[in-house]
Amino acid sequence: MKYKVDENGFYGNFGGAYIPEMLYPNIDELKRNYLEIINSQNFRKDFEKLLSEYVGRPTPLYFAQRLSKKYNTKIYLKREDLCHTGAHKINNTIGQILLAKNLNKKRIIAETGAGQHGVATATVCALMGIDCVIYMGEVDIKRQAPNVARMKMLGAQVREAKSGSKTLKDATNEAMRDWINNPIDTHYIIGSVVGPHPYPDMVTRLQSVISKEVKTQLLEKEGRDYPDYLVACVGGGSNAAGLYYHYLNNEKVKIIAVEAAGKGIDSGESAATIKLGKIGIMHGSKTLLMQNDDGQIIEPYSISAGLDYPGIGPLHSHLYETERAKFVSVNDSEAMDWGLALSQIEGIIPAIETAHAFSILDTMAFKKDDILVFNCSGRGDKDLETYIKYFKL
Repeated sequence: MKYKVDENGFYGNFGGAYIPEMLYPNIDELKRNYLEIINSQNFRKDFEKLLSEYVGRPTPLYFAQRLSKKYNTKIYLKREDLCHTGAHKINNTIGQILLAKNLNKKRIIAETGAGQHGVATATVCALMGIDCVIYMGEVDIKRQAPNVARMKMLGAQVREAKSGSKTLKDATNEAMRDWINNPIDTHYIIGSVVGPHPYPDMVTRLQSVISKEVKTQLLEKEGRDYPDYLVACVGGGSNAAGLYYHYLNNEKVKIIAVEAAGKGIDSGESAATIKLGKIGIMHGSKTLLMQNDDGQIIEPYSISAGLDYPGIGPLHSHLYETERAKFVSVNDSEAMDWGLALSQIEGIIPAIETAHAFSILDTMAFKKDDILVFNCSGRGDKDLETYIKYFKL
């Protein structure tokens, strides 16, 4: 169990709950109750029913025939892009809205970058009739306009974050401030495996439905329940954590995490946290962060709004430090080219975040009988404007 969180909320050297005193009651309430709630029979029954009947799970594990032939290996895509709302984010928000109801919360707040988590949060709030406020960076609001419209249609209030880089980090800051000011009736649905304990563990557990399904599906298709490689893009890292979870202690399975290098690792415009990061504390967690010599956060950049974050979840920092996972950095142009390639080879238009992961096929060698599972974490509807501009479609 060396890759699972310990009782103090740490994955090795990373994690914890570094929070202002005013947030302590909120975090303490979650810490005391989250495991009991999400492991209870009633929660599991409601969670699994909604995942099946509302989200559309299990999502297919699709054998990518043309892609496999081109790269002379076995490539499977876990089709999280087919979930209701278009990404894996809904797995977590379904779980957290049920948790919030168990804790008698009347109001939900969330942060979002690419907008997929914002849409997923607004969706479950509409489903449950709970007030919803989504914080989103001013820059992301402009580049993810379709998702902003979806959130508003679903009844959520979208508030702009206008500080810093006006992206995901700043939206998270604003959401944290809101929570400090509204500690009693509000639950903060964090969208990734970041933030103070118990959020990284809680979000990972809720997303672990992905790897649980992969085990069953691979056994059916290949006669064994594990692949040779798991591949996912990593920003904060919830889609990756969900794909890896049930395989963390299976050393036969190699883990590949792909982060956003933006315009290049050394360009000054990057979100390659693993390559550029140093240990620090942000949003309540000790992890690897992009920061200068004075400990000030370096503004990240990626063409993909969902990977535009200067840190990474503490689980992923631990997987890097222990060399359990191999981290690869992929720049904007490589990711965009793969967005087009996957569309034209398999007829699947991926989110730009997802497209990053496929770039490893051009830089790593695999055997003919290797089984690769890629997390197809989101669909590209939200990114069409970016694709149109980039490729002059």
